[in-house]
Amino acid sequence: MPSRLVWRRSSTAIGIYASTALSILGSLVAANILGPADFGRLALVIATTALFQLLLDLTSEEALVKYGFRYSERGDWGRFHRLLALALGFKSGGAVLAGVVVIAFAPFADQAFGTDGLAVPLLVASLLPILQSTEGIAASVLVLRSRYDLRAWFLFVSMALRLVAIAIAAPHGVTATVVGLLASQAATTAAIGAVGIAAIRRFPPAAAAPLGPERREIIRFVLQSSVGTGLVSLRSWIAPLLLGVVTNVRQVGLFRAAQAPQQGFGALSSPVRLILFTEQTRDWERGRPEAVFTGLKRYVVGAAATVAVLVVPLWLLMPWLIELVLPDYTDATDAARIILLAGALQFVFGWTKSFPVSIGRPNLRILAHGIETIVLIPLILTLGAEWGATGAAGAVLASTVAFAAVWTAIVLRLRKQSLAHARAHPQREVTAA
Repeated sequence: MPSRLVWRRSSTAIGIYASTALSILGSLVAANILGPADFGRLALVIATTALFQLLLDLTSEEALVKYGFRYSERGDWGRFHRLLALALGFKSGGAVLAGVVVIAFAPFADQAFGTDGLAVPLLVASLLPILQSTEGIAASVLVLRSRYDLRAWFLFVSMALRLVAIAIAAPHGVTATVVGLLASQAATTAAIGAVGIAAIRRFPPAAAAPLGPERREIIRFVLQSSVGTGLVSLRSWIAPLLLGVVTNVRQVGLFRAAQAPQQGFGALSSPVRLILFTEQTRDWERGRPEAVFTGLKRYVVGAAATVAVLVVPLWLLMPWLIELVLPDYTDATDAARIILLAGALQFVFGWTKSFPVSIGRPNLRILAHGIETIVLIPLILTLGAEWGATGAAGAVLASTVAFAAVWTAIVLRLRKQSLAHARAHPQREVTAA
């Protein structure tokens, strides 16, 4: 068993790191082929679609993992299958609504961002939320089977298809690139959907049973998780959109190129976060908060040590790196250096994406990311208008510092409360902090 677990974790890391390398390569290919202006238009199309999806698409897959582990630990397979059906319904309904809103916004996009050529690619991109919703549920089923390694390798397949689509379509413009991305997403969804169905069939069969008193709790969890997840991703997608409102598409393109260090640090922590999400949720449902906080401490120490080694060399090499891989984006150097610091801090606090879900407290993400957003939005508008991509990068760094301070206070208090509760009730299952 230990050797199988080590192999599964190693395979997960390899799959996610490989997928991230392909994702970054795809962004670099698109940036170089399209140029700053069209790359900025592509960023606005993807960011607009993602933003409406985040606002309207219910994040039911996190509830599926949290309560799915609870029901599987109890052997309550009737409620398990009912939960699965509800999660799929919530996710699909929200995705359809997001697509409709993107379609409604498309005719006004050029006016909103002060440019042209956005309406048609936005209409094409409106189908992305529907395809991605199915992928999300299938991925959650794999996590419930503790097969996060398969999830990681499907990410690799997804990014490989995306890279091929960009290489073929980008020379033909923004609309063609979005069509290529849509085709690659359709292929990914079909593949992981088939594997997800097979994984569902491996759970013990049972007639779906009413959720009973927990139904209201689960719905509340879904709503809070949706808001929290939206705020988590808001920092990535709201910045280019607001920058596009107060500046121009070239500055948006420069800013998106400058976000590469942030993307890299996010990728560096991704396999660990996926493993933590699976194993900490299971440990929490088994009444082992001490194991959860021990794993959390181990992650923070390792992440801080990694940042200490990487940040200074990357800061010094940044001008050379941009000149090497993005020769048309040298004006993004200062912004990339600032984003590097923000990305490093986000890396150390990467556990905050999954930890609140594992302990059944998604409202904590709303608090922390709400404060982060309150800091981010006015700074993006003011600093972005004054200094373009560099100003927007400064806004991201300032909001990240605020976010880190809030979470430091939260987790210290939670750890004290949870361990005290576990000592007072050693035989009781702990399901919330």
